[in-house]
Amino acid sequence: FAGLVQASDGNFYGTTEVGGANETSCALGCGTVFRITPGGTLTTIYNFCSETDCADGFYPIATLVQGTDGNLYGTADGGAHGYGTLFRITLDGVFTSLYSFCAKRPCHDGISPFTALIQDTNGTFYGTTWEGGDFKTCLGGCGTVFSLSVGLGAFVETRPVLAGIGREVEVLGTNLTGATSVTFNGTPATFTIVSPSLITTTVPASATTGPVQVVTPGGTLSSNVPFRVIP
Repeated sequence: FAGLVQASDGNFYGTTEVGGANETSCALGCGTVFRITPGGTLTTIYNFCSETDCADGFYPIATLVQGTDGNLYGTADGGAHGYGTLFRITLDGVFTSLYSFCAKRPCHDGISPFTALIQDTNGTFYGTTWEGGDFKTCLGGCGTVFSLSVGLGAFVETRPVLAGIGREVEVLGTNLTGATSVTFNGTPATFTIVSPSLITTTVPASATTGPVQVVTPGGTLSSNVPFRVIP
């Protein structure tokens, strides 16, 4: 049901809500994570409910997101407490449960994280839960917004991710005030600091495909994906 994400290896990754190898735990199978090549070769890289009492989760329905560490992050139902889980999986299928919801009774942290995670430029992931939380106006709770930190560093993101020489590019980030340098794969560019989270710049002459880097008082931030210079 979820969309696909194209990872840095060029392949696409996604989830299925049901199916997979573990039909004894779930009537139609507990769901999978799969990889499919651009040519159409599909490989199941993980079957959910592989852990005792489905502590790893089941029925994943949200799109995966690739973090800046190259791993995929996602959400599923189930988990150690039965109310939803957040997970990380490598492109080779090594699975790690990161958080199980309803760890703070009575589920102040939320229930059922059905939507995809997003990674902010501060390195932290954010998401929502369908139910749970502190407000009981809704049966089961009205839901929460949460953050998940796994120790990933800050980065910058360009809009667009490809452009020709002389085209304007927006650079999004965190704490960009005081930036002293913007480079396209090492080539310096002129820039304007619009706000703490936005810099505008222009693709410089002689720029080549590679990372965009911003030097700030707090350190050097690199783009989460290489910027492509096109004709």
